[in-house]
Amino acid sequence: MKIEVLGSGCATCKKLYEIVKHIIKEEKIDVEVEYSGDVTKIVTLGLIHSPVLVVDGKPIKISSTSEKDVKEALLCVDKDCQ
Repeated sequence: MKIEVLGSGCATCKKLYEIVKHIIKEEKIDVEVEYSGDVTKIVTLGLIHSPVLVVDGKPIKISSTSEKDVKEALLCVDKDCQ
């Protein structure tokens, strides 16, 4: 599994990246996590907002950038429950 946080470099984007890294460490999930400020990646996915949470090349819908919502989304993907 590969996780990317795509953003414009704003505080919310960076916060999401830090939350994702924290969750991955806390849950002991063996995964690569990257941050990209390349806005063209967001446009390529057909999206017009940031930040975007991407798992294995697919954008993941999250209710908010709260740790609770991000954790729920990541653990669901990890368990293939979507």
